[in-house]
Amino acid sequence: MSRIGKKPVDLPSGVEAKLSGQTIEIKGPKGTRSFTATDDVTIAVDDNAVSVTPRGQSKRARQQWGMSRTMVQNLVTGVTSGFKKELEIQGVGYRAQMQGNTLKLSLGYSHEVDFAVPQGVTVTCPKQTEIVIEGADQQLVGQVAANIREWRAPEPYKGKGIRYKGEYIFRKEGKKK
Repeated sequence: MSRIGKKPVDLPSGVEAKLSGQTIEIKGPKGTRSFTATDDVTIAVDDNAVSVTPRGQSKRARQQWGMSRTMVQNLVTGVTSGFKKELEIQGVGYRAQMQGNTLKLSLGYSHEVDFAVPQGVTVTCPKQTEIVIEGADQQLVGQVAANIREWRAPEPYKGKGIRYKGEYIFRKEGKKK
């Protein structure tokens, strides 16, 4: 039995859920998101909650049960409060700034890196060494953060690079004489 799947997803005030077939569409203050579930689960919309139940007791149905419930919960969270990832830049001369819809990164290369911000995500730079990525789609926010971090991942000797806020970088000792 899925402990996660058993719980219904509560819909806060101002959030509407519409079901058509296996596709559920959640509309809220931050936009509209939708998810199409597999045929292994049944989605039901009650007055203020969405419940997911498996069709049968096969292994796949039980796997999809908890996953589908979590996906619906993420849709509700995305349209109400949204998702946020914070990145920190460490290194001498490393900095970031927004120019229009482009993130300009100075990361020690011979040129500046221009990162085009995709639609559905907002990127801000409160400081030159901080990047904040926000949006309603958890997967897209995480992917954008990973793509930015990929330009200069933290290295283990000095810790220079782009890291997630609060991320621990395992440090190595340099060469000994």
